[in-house]
Amino acid sequence: MKLAVFAFSLKGLQTAERVCLALSGAGNDFCVYAPERLAGGRITAITPPLADFAGPLFREMDALIFVSSCGIAVRAVAPHVRDKTTDPAVLAVDETARFVVPLLSGHIGGANALAVRLAGELNATGVVTTATDANGKFSVDAWAVEQGLHIDSLPAAKAVSAAILEGPVPLKSDFPIAGALPPGVIPGETGPVGICISWRKQEPFAQTLLLVPRVVRLGIGCRRGTAREAIAGAVRAVLEECGVHPWAVKAAASIDLKRDEPGLLAYAREAGVPLEFYTAEEMQQVEGTFTPSAFVKSVTGVDNVCERAALAGGGQLIIGKTVQSGVTVAAAAECCTITFS
Repeated sequence: MKLAVFAFSLKGLQTAERVCLALSGAGNDFCVYAPERLAGGRITAITPPLADFAGPLFREMDALIFVSSCGIAVRAVAPHVRDKTTDPAVLAVDETARFVVPLLSGHIGGANALAVRLAGELNATGVVTTATDANGKFSVDAWAVEQGLHIDSLPAAKAVSAAILEGPVPLKSDFPIAGALPPGVIPGETGPVGICISWRKQEPFAQTLLLVPRVVRLGIGCRRGTAREAIAGAVRAVLEECGVHPWAVKAAASIDLKRDEPGLLAYAREAGVPLEFYTAEEMQQVEGTFTPSAFVKSVTGVDNVCERAALAGGGQLIIGKTVQSGVTVAAAAECCTITFS
């Protein structure tokens, strides 16, 4: 994590050092900021006004920790608050390190978890005020972020959090669940509000919180010189037609002859997914029944590119060879185990 730690007095700087020490390790990267009179060495000077100075850090950092009153922290970040899915965690720690207060992005941004950890290290009191945490209930959005699941609807997440305070909420999962469900969550497939874990676009509940794991690998074949737009359009159309949530895609794959294909490389870069390549020999080793093409075999040395590429990384074929605008697309889905521990 990239963390910015602010202090405004000598005593505050001492506490800031304790904060950095407490959170050191695990790849955390710290920057400490203080007024010019206290700056020097590893301490960067704050250029007033504080809200302007904090703006770029708010956009760049994973967490901002203010060793100060909550008021100072709130005024520093208030002009920059935009969206709970992108805003960083913001915490306030008093100068004597008695209290650690998560102020912003408690669940999705991880402020609550960071506050609990920091309070434990400082022997302080973590003041967590979100309703589910205060009532000892399951925080579905925080858990989803920890598990790397995409939250398809923030209003639905809010509805689940509200409902779980009143009674059990049903959960439908397309994947096996290891261990017991958390308190307040029960198995179910119908109801006014519920949670669904799937790579499919589906809404089994009247208001469904769909949580999407990255488990789908695409196999893509294309002619030389195919434009990025054509590939992206073909993938989008196939996923939509087959009901696959686009966030479920974890990687794309093709034959190594396409390793330097500009359109394919540009598609993967824009989609934000890794692009894997396999040789014809590697693809021949993939087991299964595939849609053969004599022409493809004459060009590539293998009878089918997209289906074999999709399965080369494992999983089960969920979309067979589909042709869109000269681009062939297939998809395989891995199985994953859902845990709540």
